[in-house]
Amino acid sequence: MEDSNKLEEGFGPGPQLASKNEQLEGERGAAHDVSIEAETKGETTSEVQPVKRKRVATLDAFRGLTIVLMILVDDAGGAYARIDHSPWNGCTLADFVMPFFLFIVGVAIALALKRIPKVSFAIRKVILRTLKLLFWGILLQGGYSHAPDDLSYGVDMKVIRWCGILQRIALVYFIVALIEILTTKIRPTTLEPSRLSIFSAYRWQWLGGFAAFFIYMVTTFSLYVPDWSFVLHEHHKSERYYVKCGMRGHLGPACNAVGYVDRQAWGINHLYSDPVWKRLRACTFSSPSSGPLRKDAPSWCRAPFEPEGLLSSISAIVSGTIGIHYGHVLIHFKGHAERLKHWVCMAVVLLVVALILHFTDAIPINKQLYSFSYVCFTAGAAGIIFSAFYILIDVWGMRTPFLFLEWIGMNAMLVFVMAAQGIFAGFVNGWYFKDSDNNLVNWIQEHVFNNVWKSERVGTLLYVLFAEIIFWGVVSGILHKLGIYWKL
Repeated sequence: MEDSNKLEEGFGPGPQLASKNEQLEGERGAAHDVSIEAETKGETTSEVQPVKRKRVATLDAFRGLTIVLMILVDDAGGAYARIDHSPWNGCTLADFVMPFFLFIVGVAIALALKRIPKVSFAIRKVILRTLKLLFWGILLQGGYSHAPDDLSYGVDMKVIRWCGILQRIALVYFIVALIEILTTKIRPTTLEPSRLSIFSAYRWQWLGGFAAFFIYMVTTFSLYVPDWSFVLHEHHKSERYYVKCGMRGHLGPACNAVGYVDRQAWGINHLYSDPVWKRLRACTFSSPSSGPLRKDAPSWCRAPFEPEGLLSSISAIVSGTIGIHYGHVLIHFKGHAERLKHWVCMAVVLLVVALILHFTDAIPINKQLYSFSYVCFTAGAAGIIFSAFYILIDVWGMRTPFLFLEWIGMNAMLVFVMAAQGIFAGFVNGWYFKDSDNNLVNWIQEHVFNNVWKSERVGTLLYVLFAEIIFWGVVSGILHKLGIYWKL
């Protein structure tokens, strides 16, 4: 991922917006909150009393899988560069995390807002949750926390990072949920007997997604990117570097419109200072791993770049739109076969479109730019995996093997903060003997894993699997049994 500022990836459980006490066939529960660990409740009216509802097991398992992937690539990606973010074009395991969260946020929005008794109340809830996500995003990913290795805290407001994973999720959630709420009066209760009726019934959601796509594509390929410069502060001295551009439609690291928009919107000092493009062959001989910069490395190799910036987040709205479509299918199609046919067909189409765009070099798959081919490829992959989970868990009833993922998915905000952001490890590291490096976390990693396997790479991987993923899975399971969840 992108160090402690990274996570890719929807968050924050909380009270569910009201919905009728009805059960969809084949569904293991009713609506979810749009964040990654919502609870469900029934609609409160004079006729219907609040009812505690079961959760949708497939949603929790998919969300839990995404959290597991996030921790794995975040903390083991340094040892295994092939699973870390692609330095530029291409797609690795880490590059699926962010769009998977946005996909599941979209699915959850459709279920959570299936019934809206009062539009103004729903809008207030969406605005409040958006503000909470923005607050936690800036606090955790803006640079205030230096955990787990650096025990200091605080951030220089001159260089605070305004963008991040939670901020992107907040934007996508806000736009997609707002469209869903404002179109509630024209929402169909039943669909026409047409293959495309599910699309026409929710045309405003698709028009919103198309508007985001249009803004992104026009800006990316028509915006003029001039020459630019930046100042790098190293070893108590400052040096200015210049990048020559003067072009439009460039999709490389140096002169793309995505970076230009962020430099203008936020200021270059507030962008992510350690972008993954530093692992490109043009920047280091250690590529695809991290390493010292080449002496002849172009100046942009040292420049900051925001992977969760403004223009790329507008493109990310399409990921949420595709997710909410999958949720609409879950609501309106009653049979398992109907749902799966629609989901899988759409996923295959998205994958084919993405591969054609990528291998013809028309629009390469690129997570940093959040290109359209990347949206299609990751959404298609999410659709396939979601469908597979639905078959295994909801159709075949194989829930027990996936309880581990469900537990993590139900307390994903907790696992994100404590594990992915290193808050728990930072707390443990705060208790050390003589030297801050002489702490329990480092001792366990070195003596229990690295020394036993005589390999730092294998030891790192096993540490992440057992001391982080399995550990937090067990903790999440215990908290679930106690009915304790972190809610936003």
